[in-house]
Amino acid sequence: MAEEVLLRERREGVLVLTLNRPERLNALNPALMRALLEAAAEAAEDREVGAVVLRGAGRAFCAGGDIGGGGERKSTEAKREPDPPEARKAWLRKNVEAARLLHEMPKPTIAMLHGAAAGAGLCLAAACDFRVASEDATFLTAFIKVGFSGDYGGSYFLTSLLGAAKARELYFLGDKIDAPEALRIGLVGKVVPRERLEEETMALASRFANGPRVALAYMKETLNRAERATLPEILDLEAEYQTRSGMTEDHREAARAFAEKRAPVFKGR
Repeated sequence: MAEEVLLRERREGVLVLTLNRPERLNALNPALMRALLEAAAEAAEDREVGAVVLRGAGRAFCAGGDIGGGGERKSTEAKREPDPPEARKAWLRKNVEAARLLHEMPKPTIAMLHGAAAGAGLCLAAACDFRVASEDATFLTAFIKVGFSGDYGGSYFLTSLLGAAKARELYFLGDKIDAPEALRIGLVGKVVPRERLEEETMALASRFANGPRVALAYMKETLNRAERATLPEILDLEAEYQTRSGMTEDHREAARAFAEKRAPVFKGR
């Protein structure tokens, strides 16, 4: 039986998605692209999931697209004529929705990074709300090295995270950066020893999964909208969501806990 290219594991409100092609440094082939899109779409709608962690099996997070084909693409394309450009564009556009879902789903998403995060792998990491990296992690856009212009929303996410000048530098030059430099420029939020990577990432994910989920969902949407909206639009949205979150059971519990000088126990409603 063929090994699953994407593993799913639930840990007390946290969904852990593991890219599982370690022999190819978790490079994205068609099967993995489809599986990741499906899992992200399901996670976005699953009320039992309070946070999502994206990680890679083996020695790396994700080396990007599987340029060599490695199997499925190579054997399939050998049997037929290449698809016309519009069909290829439609296929790619459908699958890269995984990055949008990681960025927009109404719950925090965390990339757990070790080894290489390159090309589309870096873009998927940048799509997440948080990035926790081990000391051995390395980062590069890689597209320029193989004559591609880039996909999976990297131009959007890196510009938002790092600013236009740094995003252009990473894209046009394609140079590799290490974990300390990634931390310095704001690409990752935390760098930890390799042996503590899972512990630190899961602690953060559990914090979100056990937090006020309605407020977190509103907060994430407001922050995403703030990237492009005007100030009056954001003030309107904040007023609406502040009112709605103030009507939740979690808010009432937090108020009681504050008065009673104890930690709140959130129920996600």
